[in-house]
Amino acid sequence: MQHFILISLTLFSQSLLAEDKPNIVLVLMDNFGYGEIGVYGGGILRGAPTPNIDSIASDGYQLTNYNVEAECTPSRSALMTGRYGIRTRWRKDAPPRGVWYGITRWEITLAEMLSNEGYSTGLFGKWHLGDTDGRYPTDQGFDEWYGIPRSSDRAFWPDSSSFDPDSHPDLAYAHIMAASRNEEPKKLAIYDRSKRTTIDRDITDKAINFIRRKTKKEQSFFAFISYTQTHEPVDPHPEFKGKTRNGDFADVLAQTDAYVGEILNTIDELGVRDRTIFIFTSDNGREGVPRSFGFTGPWRGSMFSPYEGSLRVPFLIRWPGEIPQNRISNQIFHQIDVFPTLASFVNAQVPKDRIIDGVDQSLFLKGRTDNSARDSLVIYIGNELFGAKWKNWKILINEMDDNGYGVKKMAYPSIYNLIVDPKEEVPELNYLDNTWVDFPLYQVIEEHEASLEKDPGTPDP
Repeated sequence: MQHFILISLTLFSQSLLAEDKPNIVLVLMDNFGYGEIGVYGGGILRGAPTPNIDSIASDGYQLTNYNVEAECTPSRSALMTGRYGIRTRWRKDAPPRGVWYGITRWEITLAEMLSNEGYSTGLFGKWHLGDTDGRYPTDQGFDEWYGIPRSSDRAFWPDSSSFDPDSHPDLAYAHIMAASRNEEPKKLAIYDRSKRTTIDRDITDKAINFIRRKTKKEQSFFAFISYTQTHEPVDPHPEFKGKTRNGDFADVLAQTDAYVGEILNTIDELGVRDRTIFIFTSDNGREGVPRSFGFTGPWRGSMFSPYEGSLRVPFLIRWPGEIPQNRISNQIFHQIDVFPTLASFVNAQVPKDRIIDGVDQSLFLKGRTDNSARDSLVIYIGNELFGAKWKNWKILINEMDDNGYGVKKMAYPSIYNLIVDPKEEVPELNYLDNTWVDFPLYQVIEEHEASLEKDPGTPDP
């Protein structure tokens, strides 16, 4: 009886904690380039207007220098923890974990931080941060989850005539999964090309249902809507197939804008627009394979590369009455800043027992300063340090082969001014007159490497 009373009091106190806190809706796209939506030069140019997504910019803040890690898992690790992906894989007396390992149970996720503040938390879509016992979303702070544990390329497998299930003991078809907190995830439908076409529709419906349920109960919520598009295979829903007459990619772009519009309309309909933070962004740039039709706008490269087409993606945020409308900035911002910034917005505690690489950008986003709280960042591909950015300058100590994923070790680093040379075509351009930038650029690298040397690493599993 005493145990029951204690649980009841704990749940009651958490509900009081979250009573006046803003809701958070975070929409994350998959392999979605900088130039896809209208306000970033896409939309009509890409064969599909995106008025719903664009409205977030007119109602809020648009960042043109929002940086991410170069591939799915490190990017999602960084977003969820406020720590560089390399730090979440770091081990003091052993090599770093593999780049697709995900996060260990020890990490504190955005969902765990918000749960401690009394939030109801739901993930709808892709996870890709752990698929072994104790490492699913509902083990890491989410009250409920519907989606896929890994990546959408596995949707090809069931329809492949050459698939050999006996080739490896761990090889099996992917499933859509669902779970509630502290429950073992259940396998639902096989994730094949047919289900690929409908999963983002299902994700949207589940997310809207969650938002309605929590609003009815007057519970502050965190809805993480992690869409599976535009990762290959880019298969539109039957309702959108052929709708734009500009190909499957444009159909999926129109589909995504419609789904985001449904979520925005639901928030308006429920009367919680003014107390809901709404974010639209992506995990990294477009797919790197030649068959991909993604668009990185003016930037060079694609995911798995150290170039801006990999590292810069859309970031739109609105919070009526708190974040000014129709504001745009090219100040440096990194996805690791989302964790401490949201913590500041909701008056939550950032963990003190580990290095948090992100910085609080709340004053910047609220328009109280024109300057970002960050002026630099480091760049990794996998577990290898490739370079750094400082203000408008960028140093690459490694580059990528233009015709594949081969790494070019540079005898002398490439240094780019991203204002003068935004496509990173001529590393010497404007550099010989400004060799002084070596000092701040190398300082960013050296300070990061020194912090890793002191980092005790993350314990298994």
